[in-house]
Order: sequence, then C-alpha cells, then structure tokens
Amino acid sequence: MELWVFAYGSLVWNPGFDFDERIIGCIKDYRRVFDLACFDHRGTPDKPARTCTLEAKEGVVCWGAAYCVRGDAERLEEAMQYLRRRECEYDNMAIVDFYKEGETMKPAVTGVQVFVSTPDPVGNKYYLGPAPLEEMAMQIATATGPCGNNRDYLFLLEKALSDIGHEDDYISELAKEVRKCLQIPQGNISPSHISRQIPSLHLFSLPETPVAVDS
Repeated sequence: MELWVFAYGSLVWNPGFDFDERIIGCIKDYRRVFDLACFDHRGTPDKPARTCTLEAKEGVVCWGAAYCVRGDAERLEEAMQYLRRRECEYDNMAIVDFYKEGETMKPAVTGVQVFVSTPDPVGNKYYLGPAPLEEMAMQIATATGPCGNNRDYLFLLEKALSDIGHEDDYISELAKEVRKCLQIPQGNISPSHISRQIPSLHLFSLPETPVAVDS
C-alpha cells in the first residue's frame, strides 16, 4: 500500500513525517494563494497570520513536492493522522494528478491527496479570502505565533520554491511587498532576519502527541 501527498507550503521544506520517496513536480488547474488564516502556528486568534492554500484556476500549474509513504494500513494512517493535526486549518482534501518535471503531458502519479480549504468566509472560519497586496503584506509582516513570525513562513516558502527551481511570481511579489513594509533590502530571498533555520530534508519520526508546526 502507498499514500501520496502533494506539498505546496511548509511541507515542501519541512515535511516532519517519515516518507519513502519525494518527487519535485506540479499539479494542474490550481494556484497558490495566501487566503487562509492561521491562529495557532504563526498567528493568534486576535491577530491571525496568513498562510497559503490552493485556489482552483483552469490553465495554471502549482509546483511543489509529492511525498510517498509505503507500508501497511497502520503506517499510512499514522502519517495521515500527523498531517491532519498539522494541517488543521484545511477543511477538505482534493485528489489530483501529479506531473514530474519535463513530463507534464502524462501524470507520474494519480490519486495524490492534497489539503485544500473551502473558499467560504461564512462556513469556513479559517478562510480570509483575497485582499489588496499591501494589506496582506502588512498582516504578514506583523503577525507572530508559537512557531514564529508569519513573514518567516513566507520567506522560507519563497526560498524553498527557488531551491526546487520553480519560483512562484505571486509569492515573490508578496515577499517583496513584505520586505518593503519591514524596510528590508530587496534581492535576497534568504535574509539574515529569518529567525528559524531551514531543517534539512531527511526522515523524521512521527510525534506521539500533537505539536505546533507550520501548516
């Protein structure tokens, strides 16, 4: 048995669970947006952070990483339990096709699961929706929580996408605006003000109890 999960946020650089295979690639007809609230990782209920989710849009692609966990049902369920705790802001799962670099005509893996959120500000308490770039940037620049600053999450995501060779124009533009709010020089996607080190990608043991980690 095997489980495939697509990562497009902090899971790209910090999976936090034991996996057997990691592939760089993309999914189609979704784009990354910072429309989701985070109350308990890099924000608070009074001052929520903004984190990324996926928005359906025909003709676009979203680059990231697909992780595979192989084994018996117990091992797969253990991984999913960890991910559900970590990705608690997301209220839905989508099943997508995943395409490898250089092979975007035929999916490399089908039936890949990805955490998504319902774009309903009434029915989904975590959904903030879009906002003007300057407003989002100021919110990200000032929000903080148990896992650190909201801006660090954005800058780490920007770097992670650069590291896999697929920068996201939306993320780069948002990061540029946040640096402007913070009066940080442009042109450095890994500035010294990032307070949290990027962990190396390797196998981690699953935690026995929920912990505060990025979504």
